[in-house]
Amino acid sequence: MIPFELAEPTSLEEAIALLDPDDPEVRPIAGGTALMLMMKAGVFRPRRLVSLRKLKGAMTDIEVTSSGDLRVGAMASLANLEHSPHVAHGAPVIGRMMKRLSNVRVRNVATVGGALAHGDPHMDLPPVAIALGAKVRVVGRDGDRELAVEDILTGYYETALKPNELITSLTIPAQGMHRAAYLKVTSGSADDWPALGVAAAIDCEGDTIKAARIVISAATSKAARLVAAEKLLTGATISDRLFNDAGEAAATEAEIIGDLRGSAAYKRELLRVYVGRAVLAANKSTQ
Repeated sequence: MIPFELAEPTSLEEAIALLDPDDPEVRPIAGGTALMLMMKAGVFRPRRLVSLRKLKGAMTDIEVTSSGDLRVGAMASLANLEHSPHVAHGAPVIGRMMKRLSNVRVRNVATVGGALAHGDPHMDLPPVAIALGAKVRVVGRDGDRELAVEDILTGYYETALKPNELITSLTIPAQGMHRAAYLKVTSGSADDWPALGVAAAIDCEGDTIKAARIVISAATSKAARLVAAEKLLTGATISDRLFNDAGEAAATEAEIIGDLRGSAAYKRELLRVYVGRAVLAANKSTQ
């Protein structure tokens, strides 16, 4: 790697001031698990990295708000998320998901904000966050704004974040009667990058699905909701026929891309099966 400047601000305001919107060689770095790999491969050669590791307080806290929402600081590690009692109570699907997210060494370092800001469609957290209806707070020189996680991701490794903006927190609304599951298919070990990820969050009354949010990842250029499948599931009674129809709707709707983990045709067949499996897993989950 070529030499670069490492800035270590101790406040959010200082960190934002150190970012240069006109210089693509200046980047923030949180856990660095993805960015360091890009640097070692020579894909990215920074002039300055703005480390966020010294930003504490609200940037690392995990708490439940007065309205019952789950608020997670962007600098909380994935391991913090995995072991938080607040997360276990308010969004247990996240704890279950973390067991197959890379390995404990990565989870100890990688951060929530980094996982969302990187824009990698193979990441496990974004599809689950979208299924749960999560939003992020973004702060920059022009002020702050709130965005749904699904609106942050705009394309393959592309986001709606401006060069001088930082994610400061993730908010997951109180789930009420919603139950959720995340399933992923890997071509290697169980904790490998997925060939397909499907997240489902449903609200059921008996065997009738009152509401559904279905999200695909890894097989597409970005994590995205499968609206056609959601519409078909909503108001319907759980059955094998429903799962087959929802899988077919998803496979028709999604713009599948192939990669080293599987061809587009292979991933489309996986999607046909895993939409129903994800909904069934959500229905059987504790929340």
